[in-house]
Amino acid sequence: MQGEGEYVRVRPAIVRDLGRRAYEPVWHAMQAFTDARTEATPDELWLVEHEPVFTLGQAGKPEHVLLPGDIPVLHVDRGGQVTYHGPGQLVAYPLLDLKRLKIGVRDYVCRIEQAIIDTLDTWNIGAARKDGAPGVYVNGAKIASLGIRVRRGCTFHGLAFNITGESLPPFSRINPCGYAGLQVVALEDLGGPASLAAVQAVLLEQLGRQFGLAWRHEAAPPAGT
Repeated sequence: MQGEGEYVRVRPAIVRDLGRRAYEPVWHAMQAFTDARTEATPDELWLVEHEPVFTLGQAGKPEHVLLPGDIPVLHVDRGGQVTYHGPGQLVAYPLLDLKRLKIGVRDYVCRIEQAIIDTLDTWNIGAARKDGAPGVYVNGAKIASLGIRVRRGCTFHGLAFNITGESLPPFSRINPCGYAGLQVVALEDLGGPASLAAVQAVLLEQLGRQFGLAWRHEAAPPAGT
């Protein structure tokens, strides 16, 4: 994992801001991108705000979905248990070639967590990891979740960062990440900005530092994606 100090950016990568989109088409687009990429394919990072959805990871147990109500539940191919995606939450999908970056899976997870921790530090919010429970926590409450998949050495799925209070109520309908009673918190409630765009800019900077990537913004894929 990268330590303190400046990080050297050695490789260009593409950022695509997808805006607000349904979960399932973006998930399938990530799969297709990963399956089609070659050793020469540039790494990408997709930023998105999803329509409301609960997702169950590969080890997900349906009993952790308590009262889904009108929010759809999808079984997906990431690691982890159940989580929620919806408005007010910043979701980032790093589509990285770990072999090319010479990064192992454990280090990859740690670097994402560190990028979120350093992003929170911008607003003087102290955050930490928790042993055995990937993600980022503030005073024991979860502010960001991680769920990843690695196929042929390349990553998809990613992180979900609670920005506004709007993102929180549906978590009461599940056992977040499989933990009954786990508290969740949003950046806005901790004195940080309620603007996803403001947080995006800082998170991009920190992810670039962690992975040695220089971002280039390009157009998002069509709305059907």
